[in-house]
Amino acid sequence: MRQSLVRRSGASLPGVLHRVAGLQTQYAPAGYVGLWSRSELRDRETLTTALERRSVVQATLVRATIHMVSAHDFPIWLAAIRRWRREWWTKLSEHESRSDRDVTGAVALVSDALADGPRRRRELEALLAEAGHPEGIWGAVELWLDMVRVPPSGTWDRRRADLYGRADLWTDMPATEPRQATASLFEQYLGAYGPSTIESASTWTGVPKAALTEALESRPLRAFESDTGEHLVDLPRRPIADAGLEVPVRFLPTWDDILLVHARRAGVLREEHRHLIFNTKMPHSVGTFLVDGVVAGTWRPSADGVTVEPFDPIPRRWRRELEEERRALTAFHARRGSSTGGR
Repeated sequence: MRQSLVRRSGASLPGVLHRVAGLQTQYAPAGYVGLWSRSELRDRETLTTALERRSVVQATLVRATIHMVSAHDFPIWLAAIRRWRREWWTKLSEHESRSDRDVTGAVALVSDALADGPRRRRELEALLAEAGHPEGIWGAVELWLDMVRVPPSGTWDRRRADLYGRADLWTDMPATEPRQATASLFEQYLGAYGPSTIESASTWTGVPKAALTEALESRPLRAFESDTGEHLVDLPRRPIADAGLEVPVRFLPTWDDILLVHARRAGVLREEHRHLIFNTKMPHSVGTFLVDGVVAGTWRPSADGVTVEPFDPIPRRWRRELEEERRALTAFHARRGSSTGGR
């Protein structure tokens, strides 16, 4: 329900991204397929245009991974996670001889370079090397300097998201108080994934449990206890799906957030199948499809369109719907243009 997988949303693309708490786009087409399954998006150019017009932003965000979010949510997310992802990098780099001066100088150099417009990552890394900065300092620059991935890089047709721009030159970046931003980000997470444990929210955001709890001290939340005794929280008056709710067939892209560890409670991906989606032989994950709300197999683009590989035989009552959705995704892969009509 909350992920717009029961019924495709008729909202704008930024509105859909807000509702589902962004989409992970380590693989650029993932955002397109994820939105196609959750909205009335009919062609790829519509999303590319939204990125070009800056109503949708792509950047390194939660869990230090590339996510696609609305332009409105982008500065809020950054304000919530900025401190914690820097602390994460600092702890990760404790064994290396990198000083605060290294980071400060590297950030200033890249910021000045981007003042003249977007630059490729290889160009920026070359500038850092020429200035004598240590190898690997780029990881810190990405976390200390607010940047976006600039289209057409990171889009369906140019998938490598290696063109960077300064966030403050690309979109509005209003000052946001970190604690308020943290509360807003947690509420957005709950809107997309609740009811949830605070531990799961911490895993998804990368924000420590204590900081999440403190940010929400004055916010009204509903409290639940799961069948296993877990303490769950949720936003007031948000619908909770009935156990008998029938979910249509839906195709999901690689690394879709609802399949990740923080969402295990949802039961979308059965644990006996998890190794078929996430393992060392497939570091980029694979596309999956849902039958009645549960991952029933994988899919991949092929010369003939989209090929599905079920884990088990698909029940007869779902076969026609699966084929219809497969054909629709095949058409989406092939279609270009600016039509945005519903399906």
